[in-house]
Amino acid sequence: MPEPLLLLVIVVAAAIGFAVANGANDAANSIATVIGTRNLSPRAALIMAACCEFAGAATGTAVARTIGKGIVVPEALTMGIILAGVSAIIVWAVVATLKGMPISLTHGLVSGLVGAALAQRGASIVQWPVLGRVFSAVGIAPLLGLVGGFLVMLAIIWVFRRWKPAVVRIIFSKLEVVSAALLAYSHGKNDGQMPIGLIAMGLMAYSGSTEFDIPVWAIFVSAAAISFGTLVGGWRVIRTVGLRMTTLRPSGGFAAEASAATIIEVASHLGIPVSTTHCMSSAIMGVGATQRLSAVRWGIARSIVLTWVLTFPSCALLGWGFGMLLRSVG
Repeated sequence: MPEPLLLLVIVVAAAIGFAVANGANDAANSIATVIGTRNLSPRAALIMAACCEFAGAATGTAVARTIGKGIVVPEALTMGIILAGVSAIIVWAVVATLKGMPISLTHGLVSGLVGAALAQRGASIVQWPVLGRVFSAVGIAPLLGLVGGFLVMLAIIWVFRRWKPAVVRIIFSKLEVVSAALLAYSHGKNDGQMPIGLIAMGLMAYSGSTEFDIPVWAIFVSAAAISFGTLVGGWRVIRTVGLRMTTLRPSGGFAAEASAATIIEVASHLGIPVSTTHCMSSAIMGVGATQRLSAVRWGIARSIVLTWVLTFPSCALLGWGFGMLLRSVG
């Protein structure tokens, strides 16, 4: 049975709110290093990242389809599940951003939707095989980021070992801007697809259909929302990722950004939502470890990892709680 129009409007508004929260928290992923190395001013970095985020979110729909069709069985989808799931991650994202901690909004959204589905309809409507593929990236993405950042940085050190430091700095000061732009683009192409998937889910539930169609307006509204969130900027998160975790030179910033952007871009083409936070933070750790293990502030890294871990049960419980609340109201 088709759902009320008012619920659809609320779902679209919630998806836009999620996109803004995503951009504000994950802005740190694409611009923290380029600000930390003082290669770009914060204002210039934010404007560049917002433009690239928009471009990324407006291209490709593979991740949106995974979110929209792969988590909950389409026939069992309700507005209540969508609202409860997205409300859970918005609450968690706001709290984490205020605390200055980068989180995985990707896995937070998925966990929230699963918790909401369990509260509203039970475990049978969750598509566990797809969920397994999504959560397999929880371990793989950080490992690839850590190893990738470490190896790319080692390669740079070896190739440019006889070059004058001043020349190397000039070269990578330019290259780091390019890699930061690519990272922002890849982030938009992965995380920017999630609000698109949420809006399409809402339209599907509203019409009572199982056809997953993505209207053009949903793509551009979502792209604009995540870009706006990036412009707002999560400054506390930027300080944590770009300034507190380790000290980076432009070459290190390039190595971390290039590694993370490659991983995210490949995942986006495969339709796998991954945590850009995991990829970038672990890549920075890998780069810092090439100097010496003590160059990474492991206390900060430990806090970030703890926040990642807490994201799953916290968002699932929030999604379940909101789902139960909406079920009782309905």
